[in-house]
Amino acid sequence: MNSIRDIELTGKRVFIRVDFNVPLDGRQQVTDDSRIRGALPTISYALENGARVILASHLGRPKGKRISTFSLAPVAERLSHLLNKEVQMADDCIGRAVAAQITTMENGDILLLENLRFHPGEQEDDDAFGKALADLCDVYVNDAFAVCHRKNASVSAITRHVREAAAGLLLQRELDYFASAMAQPKRPLVAIIGGAKVSSKLGALRNMLQHVDKIMIGGAMANTFLKAMGFSLGTSMLEEDMVAEAANVMEEAIGQGIRFYLPVDVVVADQLDAEAATSVVPAQEIPETQMALDIGPATSQLFEEALHDAGTIIWNGPMGVFEMAPFSKGTFHLATSLASTGATTIVGGGDTDAALHHTGVADKITFISTGGGAFLTLMEGKTLPAVAALEAAA
Repeated sequence: MNSIRDIELTGKRVFIRVDFNVPLDGRQQVTDDSRIRGALPTISYALENGARVILASHLGRPKGKRISTFSLAPVAERLSHLLNKEVQMADDCIGRAVAAQITTMENGDILLLENLRFHPGEQEDDDAFGKALADLCDVYVNDAFAVCHRKNASVSAITRHVREAAAGLLLQRELDYFASAMAQPKRPLVAIIGGAKVSSKLGALRNMLQHVDKIMIGGAMANTFLKAMGFSLGTSMLEEDMVAEAANVMEEAIGQGIRFYLPVDVVVADQLDAEAATSVVPAQEIPETQMALDIGPATSQLFEEALHDAGTIIWNGPMGVFEMAPFSKGTFHLATSLASTGATTIVGGGDTDAALHHTGVADKITFISTGGGAFLTLMEGKTLPAVAALEAAA
């Protein structure tokens, strides 16, 4: 797979697929520009090498319709500020008017196309839409890791029609970090997996069993494993149809000599409410009318101690409903624990990323992935569809 560094860019129309799916407030102002900042190295490299830069992204879920609140105009404004350079804004992402606007660009100019998802062809991976995008450029660069687990036209169909294709610096960095963690990790290699459902992460769990020395499970998905151990979970969220699978995963891990950690205590309440009365109970003593909503302090301590000798740590998914203060301590304590280790730490998933930034330790993490679904796909040991398309186009 080519890198953007392998291609001559001077004077060429360089189409860079970025991920500018950022949150906006009621005044249509960007409230978190981390995804925009993540693309800056690739954009700057292209500009410095005399490219005519065309940026494309989706924003939100307009479902193939033109909806003003999903316009990328606020993103163009924010990017102009970050680059200290004017970013032109197109009224659409394909068509004669856009093509005409591109013909007026000079080397070093930058144009942001309007929301790709204003067209249904984007999410349908429509070949005609992909070709229309390809017709705008001489070089195609994919730098949108967070979209690479999808077959969308701007990361898939377009690659069948471009002259030259390459990975951006962010995409390459994402793939390289994860590949090194799997192929040549500093050991022990520890996987921490949280979140709501075992079913959504079963593939990742099974693949991790082929690589790791330790696994730690938290979040609501831990309830299904605790159920497999014969514990009563009260009214806790769990997947009854996944209990047998959870038992199989634990049995396989133990059989391979992998150290498998589950919560030993949990924070419970009678309802999911920030004002609910809470208590800490052993994992095997959850009251019938209560639900587990976070790992408890003894579990936090257990996990911290189990990480003390880690060489590499991969974390995906929170330990509880961290958005509510009474159930946030487990996730935040884990974030602090990761930051205080000497391990190579790789974190993926939007919720996990948010927790890191909330605790103020993001700068102490080795690498924070920009992708949720794409990161999970890598954890499953699968090839990302958009990366496969990019490799085929090279």
